[in-house]
Amino acid sequence: MYLPSEWHQHEFTQLTWPHSGTDWAPVLADAIDCFCNIAREVIKREPLLIVAQYPNEVKKELSKRGIDFENITIVKTKTNDTWARDHAFITTVDSKKKCINLNDFQFNGWGLKFASNYDNQINWDILPYVAEKYSKKNINSEYINKLDFVFEGGSIESDGEGTLMVTSSCLLSDNRNNTLSQEDIEEKLKSYFNADRVIWIEHSWLAGDDTDGHIDTVARFCSKDKIAYVKCYDENDEHYEELLAMEEELKALRTKDNKPYQLFPLPLPDACFDDEGNRLPATHANFYILNGAVLVPTYNQPEKDAEALSQIKKAFPGRVIKGIDCRVLIIQHGSLHCSTMQYPQI
Repeated sequence: MYLPSEWHQHEFTQLTWPHSGTDWAPVLADAIDCFCNIAREVIKREPLLIVAQYPNEVKKELSKRGIDFENITIVKTKTNDTWARDHAFITTVDSKKKCINLNDFQFNGWGLKFASNYDNQINWDILPYVAEKYSKKNINSEYINKLDFVFEGGSIESDGEGTLMVTSSCLLSDNRNNTLSQEDIEEKLKSYFNADRVIWIEHSWLAGDDTDGHIDTVARFCSKDKIAYVKCYDENDEHYEELLAMEEELKALRTKDNKPYQLFPLPLPDACFDDEGNRLPATHANFYILNGAVLVPTYNQPEKDAEALSQIKKAFPGRVIKGIDCRVLIIQHGSLHCSTMQYPQI
């Protein structure tokens, strides 16, 4: 049993759709445009499962954009928000049993910051549909109840070969699992994901981030020996010192073969602000790896977007690299990777 890397071949992707009963209401039209753009790119390469409170509205929006439903399944259930990365199943693979383990962790709104009563129940509601998708490929799936542990998919990176990468700021935050020590949490991660080592990143921060520093906003595995990460080049930016410290941590890391990782710096986007002047957590590191491609969030910053796309292309030779305008997503303090969740093939 192991936790696959994100570049492992996918069976399908999950999106959880925005609607007017969520905080997306003031920018709903723009948010739906962005989700449709993501959906269009996903279905070119793999099936898509859309979780939606109002399926007919989703069908209407997809139809008017000419998006084909052949590769899409829509499941109706109540939702608080759209961040599938953090409320969806985290799937492990048992190759010997030819089984997908659907691990259901507790989602508590990023440390009790936001309502999550519906989102924490989504997995139970979609379980029959997920199981059916696998059974059609003659693959067994097993629901694994881990609701006694607060954990989000955006808080972990896996190289698929037993190495996990996390941030201490998130996993050791007060409102998640504060009765557990760092050693306790590391042992749980190794047990849950059959990992043999956990890399703890001590320095990671983006202004406006609600997650206490999810790893997927700052540093990402691109292969077993490659990491893409956010780099701040402006010494006057509030992020400079912390991201420089993170860069030094990454430079000091070693692979299982005791070699340094190949590092691909992604420029920190120019500061983006909401209507009240609060800085938003724009990051190119929140990309999504899918079958044959990488979808990269962009922010209408031509030079920095182009540099990020170029660096990601170097990290993923042979894959299509596609930018998606995600300016609307950061208004709600997330981005592209936060919106998606992959389900692996065996």
